[in-house]
Amino acid sequence: MNQPISSLMQHPVTSVGMDDTVAQVEALIAELHLTWVPVLEPSKRDVAGVISATDLVAFHVQGRDAVATRAWQMCSYKPVVVDAETPIAMVAALMVERGIHHVVVTDRNGIAGVVSSLDFVRTFLPDERR
Repeated sequence: MNQPISSLMQHPVTSVGMDDTVAQVEALIAELHLTWVPVLEPSKRDVAGVISATDLVAFHVQGRDAVATRAWQMCSYKPVVVDAETPIAMVAALMVERGIHHVVVTDRNGIAGVVSSLDFVRTFLPDERR
């Protein structure tokens, strides 16, 4: 698996802004059937964090208000970001080592795509099932 991670990534990327409400994030995730989204800083368009479906479940278990809470207040900060040319095997090892399920992929233009653990699983399915 010396292929670059760009061969596995999903794109275009759906993201949310730091000031979006958690309710808006949830609606987007549900509408597009996503498991997570990157949270972008408004001025630099850099990835500030990520919000996953698991994060949203934990948020609601705590009884927090999804309309009053902003994405920046609940996202997981410092997500793992890799270059589009990073070998797939290296990204897989990094994800296992850190116990994470989501990686942001960048190139010289910024965010190029995203990869989740499900993308790795899909590689074992026949093409017609991907």
